[in-house]
Amino acid sequence: MTEQPYTLYGLKLSYFTGKLEAYLRAKGIAFKFVEMKLADFQRCARETGVAQMPQLLTPQGAWLTDTTAIIAHFEDHVAEPRFRPSTASGVFLSRLLEDAFDEWLWRPALYYRWAFAEDSRLMGRQIARTLLRDLPAPLWLRSFWITKRQQFEYLRGDGVTRENSPAIERHYLILLDLLEPVFAARPFLFGDRPCEADFGLFGPMFRHFSHDPTPAAILRERAPNVLRWTADLWATTPDNLASATPVAGAPADLDPLLHCIGADYLPYLKANLEAVANKAPRVRFESFGGQFEIPASPYRADGWLNLCRQFAALSKAEQSKVSARIGFEIKLDGKALDVNPSPPTKGRRIANRHWQ
Repeated sequence: MTEQPYTLYGLKLSYFTGKLEAYLRAKGIAFKFVEMKLADFQRCARETGVAQMPQLLTPQGAWLTDTTAIIAHFEDHVAEPRFRPSTASGVFLSRLLEDAFDEWLWRPALYYRWAFAEDSRLMGRQIARTLLRDLPAPLWLRSFWITKRQQFEYLRGDGVTRENSPAIERHYLILLDLLEPVFAARPFLFGDRPCEADFGLFGPMFRHFSHDPTPAAILRERAPNVLRWTADLWATTPDNLASATPVAGAPADLDPLLHCIGADYLPYLKANLEAVANKAPRVRFESFGGQFEIPASPYRADGWLNLCRQFAALSKAEQSKVSARIGFEIKLDGKALDVNPSPPTKGRRIANRHWQ
């Protein structure tokens, strides 16, 4: 364990806060948790230049943000327990999956939270009691305001319509069906210990799909081994990983999931990059049979370019094997690789991120 604790600012119902909590626990990094109120949220935004959660304050007073970058930082600097695969192709596929779980599952996770009356009522009240606890207004008014705000931001703002909502539900069901046999066969995605991809999957699975009433009921009935994996990862510590074999690469039974990502998520990333590069405000795409139109995302364009650069660093033989496994050709367009769509950074922080 580290001697001086980090300070983790977030919410106990937050997608990305849960992801980072699980990683810090498994890595043995001491931290104290501060459940944000509005004043904390505003303070963190002033320090880092971005309004989001979670945010991590180091013992030395530096601020770290963006869970993907934070995990990469600790994997680079804290040797054990090691969660990064030992092969180059394994590292790439773990990062690809981690990115997909962060961004590809964002829509179904937020859809189930805010599109269903029971879920939205429960979660709106919880946010009102926690994040908005220092707002001078009655609880019912705080609950009403945050629920309407979240529904506008994460349903309408993320292209959710009456017509495409069945596609979002299909996305969740297919995901569970792809994951269930994997976790029936072994403890974690790549083997006996988690990798970065596990923590990416944990974000939506722990604080949304296994927590919110509607998706949690589906999870219990349809994918009990996925539910068990969620609890096991939350309970993981360095001590119970002492005898676990380090992971090398992605097992073959992950190929159906990789192919699904290659068929559904990566074409969207390509279209989003083109929209950002052309300064188009919105991007249109198809996902699980539904038609979507959402704002173009510089953050996701930057993430895709980083993955392309990591792919370019693989050997030709590794590139060929990875392309076959994901069923998608990553074209290394030199001009595209030079695109820098990220907004300017401010303060001592790692990267930019959306709200949660």
